[in-house]
Amino acid sequence: MRYDQLKALAAAEFKRFTGVQRATFEKMVEALREQARHKKKSGRPAKLTEAEQVLVALPYWREYRPYFHIAVSWQVSEAAVCRIVHRVEKSVLQVAEFHLPGKQKLRERGTPWEVLVIDATESPVERPQENSAVITAARNDGRRRTPNCCSIKSVARFSVLPSAKGASTTSSSSNAAKSL
Repeated sequence: MRYDQLKALAAAEFKRFTGVQRATFEKMVEALREQARHKKKSGRPAKLTEAEQVLVALPYWREYRPYFHIAVSWQVSEAAVCRIVHRVEKSVLQVAEFHLPGKQKLRERGTPWEVLVIDATESPVERPQENSAVITAARNDGRRRTPNCCSIKSVARFSVLPSAKGASTTSSSSNAAKSL
C-alpha cells in the first residue's frame, strides 16, 4: 500500500497497518529527509519517496518479512530493499528520540523490571527405529530377509588385524565376511 493511500486512513487504522503512530512515522520520514539533504553526492533519483522507504523498513522490523516478499510488494529488487532498510535504520538512529536507554539507565534504582520466562527447551523428536520391520520392508522392496543372514551393519564391524610376517592378515571374522 503506497503512502498516498495511507494518508486517508484514520489514526487507529494507520497505527494498525504500520505499527507506529502517525507522529512517529512523520519523525522517521523527517530524519530520512534530513540525511538526504546532507548527502554529498547526488545520484540516480530514488524510485520510492522517503515516506515509502520508511514503509518498506517498517514491515521488516515489525514482522520480520523477508526482503523478497517486501521487494515483490514494492516492485523493487531485494538488494534495494536491503539498502533501504539499512539507510532508514541508520538515519532513524541518529535522532535522539529513537535511542533505547543504555545499560546505566537500566541499572538505576527505580527502573521497573518485568521478567518473562520462556521455556525453549529442546525435546527429542520421535522417529521410527532404523531396524523396525516397516522401514526394512520398505527399503528391501517388500522382501524379508531370513534371520540368519548377516546385515551390512554386522559386516562393517569386521576388521583386519595386524599380524607378524608370514601369518594370515585377516581375522576369522573377516574370513566370514569374505564368504558372503
